[in-house]
Amino acid sequence: MSVPTLSVLMPVHNAERFVAEAVESILNQTFDDFEFLIVDDGSSDRSLAILQRYAAQDARIQLISREKTGYVAALNEMVKLARGEFLARMDADDIAMRDRFCLQVARLRQDPDLVCLGGTHGMIDEKGRWLTCLAMPEQNEEIQKLALAGHTPINHPCAMMRRSAVLQVGAYDATLAPCEDLDLWLRLGEIGKLANLKEMVLKYRLHANSVSEKQGALQRQKAREVCSQAWRRRGIKGTFEATESWRPGCDRPSRYKFMLRYGWWAFNSGQRQTAFLYGCKAIQALPWQGEGWRLLVSAAIKPTEAKLTEAKLTKTELIAAGDRSDDGHPCNRK
Repeated sequence: MSVPTLSVLMPVHNAERFVAEAVESILNQTFDDFEFLIVDDGSSDRSLAILQRYAAQDARIQLISREKTGYVAALNEMVKLARGEFLARMDADDIAMRDRFCLQVARLRQDPDLVCLGGTHGMIDEKGRWLTCLAMPEQNEEIQKLALAGHTPINHPCAMMRRSAVLQVGAYDATLAPCEDLDLWLRLGEIGKLANLKEMVLKYRLHANSVSEKQGALQRQKAREVCSQAWRRRGIKGTFEATESWRPGCDRPSRYKFMLRYGWWAFNSGQRQTAFLYGCKAIQALPWQGEGWRLLVSAAIKPTEAKLTEAKLTKTELIAAGDRSDDGHPCNRK
């Protein structure tokens, strides 16, 4: 059996709504020299049946099904099984662009000092409605600076890594979940360079059942721990900046804030119907606040060319919006 250039790693847990689209986006890549490792981590829905159907049709898929051990354990299991020179992360609720692997493999081959490569990514909601496109910092120096401050400037399911480098640093540290990706980027950054492509490589799905929404406080705690460890390893004095949640909580003010953000993203992307929908959601959260009504009216009648303050992201917000300390199990890891 020939050794593939690339090993794709995708853990799955209860992702029946999205997993077929995710799998097809990998199988339809323009670069096809890969093995597709999938661990069904104790799903109780139809995920396994869907995956079994695809595995029967495409020999590149290696499907493992077992009792749930957790997202990070599943990732490390696949790292050990992988045979490719490169490792590509994928989540079961996202959509890879068709030329993602072609672009990333070419860049990694071009620069032997590069150990981890992400890219620009689009943001969609749980129904697949387009929200916006987030460009990430491209150069190693800026990426490292942001990571050391607690941000995650490489979106986890966008990442492609050298397998030898991942093994050299010991793969994922389960004790640091749900910030195991930030920890890995920082450790990889100590033996090589990090980068992002300017091209869009993935559509990243925002939805309400993800870990990043449910465990925001834990993520920030673990991110601070990850940074503290990195500062000690590097012998530097750092400053932790990632103190605000980048996903809505359960309270009405938080839901209101993020429905507005998603709505203005959609509005400035020319998606009027989606902007109108999120205006309605914001009003449902806090009907007496004026900004939800402003979004609703703007979506209904105002030209989308308008440069509205609400749609402008600071650098911190931009990086946070691309943060995938997520970035993991489809219905419980974002």
